[in-house]
Amino acid sequence: MSGPRDTLNGTAATPPAVGDAKRWTDLRQRILSAAVLGPAAIACIWFGAEAFAAMLALAMALLAWEWVHLCGHRARVFPGMAVPLVVLAAGACAVQDQPRIGLLVLLGGFAASWAASALAATWSARALAARPVAAPAPPAWRLAVGVLYIGIAGIALIALRHDTEAGRANVLFLFLVVWASDIGAYLAGRHFGGPKLAPAISPNKTWSGAAGGLASALLAGGACALAFTPGAALPAVAVVAALVSIASMAGDLAESAIKRHFKVKDSSSLIPGHGGLLDRLDGVLAAAPVAALLSVALGQARPLWIWG
Repeated sequence: MSGPRDTLNGTAATPPAVGDAKRWTDLRQRILSAAVLGPAAIACIWFGAEAFAAMLALAMALLAWEWVHLCGHRARVFPGMAVPLVVLAAGACAVQDQPRIGLLVLLGGFAASWAASALAATWSARALAARPVAAPAPPAWRLAVGVLYIGIAGIALIALRHDTEAGRANVLFLFLVVWASDIGAYLAGRHFGGPKLAPAISPNKTWSGAAGGLASALLAGGACALAFTPGAALPAVAVVAALVSIASMAGDLAESAIKRHFKVKDSSSLIPGHGGLLDRLDGVLAAAPVAALLSVALGQARPLWIWG
């Protein structure tokens, strides 16, 4: 539902013909997956808060499942089941126009998940104590972090869309800017390459990709804002689009750091050519809270780019 995964990519120094071929080997799968997921997401955003909430419920459940498996647990048994249960309960509060209660649910679930994971690790350690070689239990905080990582973004998206006056415009703006940022970064990074953006986190991401992503985000944000509000002030639109784009890129880098921590290439193999849903929604997970905070600051019934 966001643009092509692993954005801001550069390429290794290879012979031109071979390098060009390698750059775009996954492009066909990416386009096909985006052609299915993109229109479905837009339809849910457009047709109302209920359809959007249903889509988010499915997405949050799948995101929680991926996170639990990354942490080495199973989502159907203790303590892994705590993550999907808490994020869905928090989302249900937001659907009932109680996002603050949803945030309290997340905080309680964060603490409970941490405690449950620590308790399960203690039981596992005792059970394995008699074995000659036992793998160390994963840190208890890993499971709990997923509650906040997924849940806060879910509440933010629901709260944004539940604004009956500006919800549709704001959520479409958010998704289009994140998609454009990802796509522009992917294309520019693959084509131009150049200096690395954060080699210690993700060696393939480049400054040219970041620049391409930002430029694409500004264009998409401007087009979306003018479509909803033809008289919009473009400087304000550019500032909001840039904030969302930068947050999206930060989310992309954060997801790369998470995968490096877990020593995996993708969060799962749910989406051909893209990996998992965490890989696809990394930008949205980071950008949605930024957009929601801006919406709160501006007040209800206001597009994110209308400040006066």
